[in-house]
Amino acid sequence: MLSVITRFSLLICLAFLAASIALSHLGPFPAIAAGISILSIPLIYSYINLARLRKFTGEDALESMPLPSGYWEEIFFRIQRLVRNLKQQIRSIEKQHSRFIEAFQASPNGIVMLDDQDQIEWCNAIAERFFGLSFKRDVLQRINFLIRRPEFVQYLYKRQFEEPLLLERMGPAANLSLMLQAFPFGDQRHLLLIQDVTDLQKADAMRRDFVANVSHEMRTPITVLMGFLETMQSLDLDKTQQNQYFEMMMSQAQRMKSLVEDLLTLANLEANTLPAPMQAISITTLMALLKNDAEALSQGRHAFNFNISSPSHLLGEEREILSAFGNLVSNAIRYTPDVASISANWRINERGEGEFSVTDTGPGIASEHLSRLTERFYRVDRSRSRDTGGTGLGLAIVKHIANRHHAQLLIESTPGKGSTFILRFPKERIAD
Repeated sequence: MLSVITRFSLLICLAFLAASIALSHLGPFPAIAAGISILSIPLIYSYINLARLRKFTGEDALESMPLPSGYWEEIFFRIQRLVRNLKQQIRSIEKQHSRFIEAFQASPNGIVMLDDQDQIEWCNAIAERFFGLSFKRDVLQRINFLIRRPEFVQYLYKRQFEEPLLLERMGPAANLSLMLQAFPFGDQRHLLLIQDVTDLQKADAMRRDFVANVSHEMRTPITVLMGFLETMQSLDLDKTQQNQYFEMMMSQAQRMKSLVEDLLTLANLEANTLPAPMQAISITTLMALLKNDAEALSQGRHAFNFNISSPSHLLGEEREILSAFGNLVSNAIRYTPDVASISANWRINERGEGEFSVTDTGPGIASEHLSRLTERFYRVDRSRSRDTGGTGLGLAIVKHIANRHHAQLLIESTPGKGSTFILRFPKERIAD
């Protein structure tokens, strides 16, 4: 291809030639007009190409513009390649930016980006839910105008971000505990990370309550034992009084033994999160064992009715199932007045699920207590529970055993009429 200078030289020569011919035949003015006309051809061609360039640039379709001929071809080709590379880089950056945004949105923690004036530059959906924000509405708003908790405002003001800040009673329902911390980045900007620690706070509160309850439950029998021992050391008691004191001490020691055993059982159940094995358990044998234990515990003070509507086998861990069923029966015995009736039933319902139920005619339980009965050491009547020898862990154990067997624990009770406790097992746990 000829260079631009060569083409321009040829064009000038052609213009001079045309002007000379016109001058010899038509005179000077036509000669000048002929030369100017020839020289204006590339200018017109350039204007046409520039107009096409403007049109395709305005339509953002420069890459699809047909290439002209001549020296504009290389210019347009280079422009197209430059635009194509720039767009490819922009698409790559946008794709990477989208991935970062998606990752931040997928985070279980709240994320808020603040500029050097503590104005919101961006936040994810979790942060919006935590603080009741709306990014489209609150962008470039100072965050301390939107979160007006005094401790948070003070945290921003002091600029001491080495330690996190705990905010309680947050969220739409004011039931969240949030742990937040600001991390500096960029040009005096900060990244605010917010973690929902509601469950951790609840677990910590439960742990403190558990330790306090265990200490309280253990302190009472130990105090009684020590009192009896001091009495026997300091007083000269006859054989009958000694035997009476020994029986009382044995009762308190048995209470501590039961408490420790229940605590160990509960700890083992909580540590083992795997489903229970699918071992066949004879319901007939199980009900016979429950009846013997119930009659021994009641000592003739209650009337029992053990009924099996559908003889079958339950698939699970026999020791755990016996413990769960036994806890429900023993609870009914402890909280049902003498000469009252207690019935334990096994049946297969219309959906093929197995149901073990224990119904008593005791005092019943008020509705406000039902949701908390499976909490460790929760008692409706604390004094009566201790008098009957309960540890306060029985229903918590039943709940964990039910979870291991994919069963449901249902409680129905009417004050003054009695209660019914039902363990419902899925049909996958039932065998002929």
